[in-house]
Amino acid sequence: MARVIVDVMLKPEILDPQGQAIARALPRLGFSGVTGVRQGKRFELELDGPADEAALSDVRKMAETLLANTVIEDFSIRVED
Repeated sequence: MARVIVDVMLKPEILDPQGQAIARALPRLGFSGVTGVRQGKRFELELDGPADEAALSDVRKMAETLLANTVIEDFSIRVED
């Protein structure tokens, strides 16, 4: 059994209003030193077999088809130990 993490983030050129709202709220909550925030999504997929090349290829297809809007989002895939 393997766990694969898919992190999805807006592309750098896409405005992130949620990230901007968080960045504005942090100083009001007493936090300082943060100059920018980007908000994203994390998906944890548990596979019933090993995270071999075929399985990771399927995960990539899942991300491209369902998990990320590839027009405005980038994604990365990693296997968690």
